Amino acid sequence: MLGRDGQTGLSPTVNPVSASAMQRDHHRWYSHRLSRDMGVNVYGHYGMPILAFPTSMGDEHEQEGQGMVRTLGPYIEQGRIRFFSINGVQSDSFANKGAHPFHRSWMQAQYDAYVANEVFPFIDSVCQTPGIPIATLGASLGAYHAANTLFKHPDHVKRCYALSGVYDMRDSMDGMYDDNFYFNNPVDYMANQNDPWFLHQYASCDIHLATGCGPWENSGPTYRMSATCWLFVDHRHRTTSSVAQ
Repeated sequence: MLGRDGQTGLSPTVNPVSASAMQRDHHRWYSHRLSRDMGVNVYGHYGMPILAFPTSMGDEHEQEGQGMVRTLGPYIEQGRIRFFSINGVQSDSFANKGAHPFHRSWMQAQYDAYVANEVFPFIDSVCQTPGIPIATLGASLGAYHAANTLFKHPDHVKRCYALSGVYDMRDSMDGMYDDNFYFNNPVDYMANQNDPWFLHQYASCDIHLATGCGPWENSGPTYRMSATCWLFVDHRHRTTSSVAQ
């Protein structure tokens, strides 16, 4: 765990999720990129790491509170997966209507840097495997982060499960646009992606974009993002767009 001085220290608090044998560690460190303490809950003792993002106003406790940890409990306890649930900064980024739009996009860029430069190394350290392949998971705004993180870091994130996501954040920018926004707006930068290194990495990724068809579901963003993925991924094998009844 990193302190305010940037030094590494090990001082997790451990609290069991239930009476079961599941291991649960809570870690917190000060992120200079985000100018705040950021928490991470880690569930399990071994297994493929899954990095879970919260919905718009959720935090690192949301996945447990909404039952996802309980649902995945058998896989976590068997050591098949290790579940990392992190906090978000949505209230200070795209949802911060009191801030200038360029501050919102800058804050999103800082959050992406926090994930890549602080959370990824933390996962590597916990799993004792530098560069271990990571899967991302999220619903709604968390789906945006899950997909965006894979699209931007396909060398480290090799699979994502994005559920009922929105992949075009223009409505959060009041008609304004800058580089920070472009490179964090998947429908834009992915449509223009032609870098051979990224295309090579995407070929080894599994991208799952899921949507529902209930009365409150807007499936359009998922289908549009899935169509964009056709441009660079073997859709039949590595990208799925599914509809849940």
